[in-house]
Amino acid sequence: MGFLALATISSGYAATLGQPDGSIDRVAALAHASSIVAAVGVPVSADLENGYAEDPDGVFATVQDAAAVGLAGCSVEDFSRSSDAPIYDIGLAVERVAAAVQTAHTGSKLVLNARAENFVRGNPNLPDTIARLQTYQDAGADVLYAPGLTDIDDIRRVVAEVDRPLNVLAPPGLASVAELAQAGIARLSVGGAFSQVALAAVVRAGRELLDYGTSGFKALAAEGPEQIAIAFGAD
Repeated sequence: MGFLALATISSGYAATLGQPDGSIDRVAALAHASSIVAAVGVPVSADLENGYAEDPDGVFATVQDAAAVGLAGCSVEDFSRSSDAPIYDIGLAVERVAAAVQTAHTGSKLVLNARAENFVRGNPNLPDTIARLQTYQDAGADVLYAPGLTDIDDIRRVVAEVDRPLNVLAPPGLASVAELAQAGIARLSVGGAFSQVALAAVVRAGRELLDYGTSGFKALAAEGPEQIAIAFGAD
């Protein structure tokens, strides 16, 4: 289609296995990423969730394995998955990013994207998010990511407060790509939206057949063979 790089998404891959986001382990996630790297001719970055480890050494090992499968980049988040403290303490979070950077910048350099998860984990604290991004920057992260930012003025403030490329998630209603670029955004993610679009289309088709006994969905389905032919006909 013309995209110059691709990225995996943890929720999308988990959904294809009939599992919720956060349930896939490191081995499965990296095998999935490896299959995508082998199938395409553009750089691939992987969503490595929290590095599939609590401690910095575990994060180091995950990113090391990510480099070994040919990834061009990866993201590591500060979401702990603990109900008591869902965001890692800033000290541990920085150590985890530093460990990821250490291995990402060894040999075939990966672009390390450090994620501050506050806004998507029930803590929309902009000053804390900025402080975390700044510490991740100081730890050597190449790209900074604050998923959940939706206010364009907040985005501009974060851009002004950091000196690494900023990544944001594109939820419904967020400004256009051109407007975000003008605000200083360097990388835009769609999260699980593409996989969710596919799932919604399947559910709509199934509902039409089950509830109404009609097959209007076949008009859209007719595009499928064309896209398959394009995909398999490409170099």
